[in-house]
Amino acid sequence: MGALPVFRWRLAPDGYATRRQLRARGLRPGGQGVAAQLERPRRRRPPLVAHLYRVDLAKPVRPMTPARRAALDKANAARRTCPECRRDAGYVIPASLGMCAPCAYPNPSDSLRSA
Repeated sequence: MGALPVFRWRLAPDGYATRRQLRARGLRPGGQGVAAQLERPRRRRPPLVAHLYRVDLAKPVRPMTPARRAALDKANAARRTCPECRRDAGYVIPASLGMCAPCAYPNPSDSLRSA
């Protein structure tokens, strides 16, 4: 198999799209390999590369089923639950903290009042 065709940034011919462009059209790559590449040159750094897929070989996005929706909701709830206090923080717990903000940064005046 030969090398992939490489196009300059914004100069790809019709019939090719990135994953995001496919998704915006309600499509997915559907098992096909990368058909071409886009390269955006940068100064003193390697170029930015975007993979392109053929639109004619793309397949429709699979519909969201109730079971998939339930699994996604469960996974998102786990990302919002603080492992320390076990409460729903209302936001995704940052990996850098590993817990909700009140648990990571307890108010020192609260500990004086409870003592």
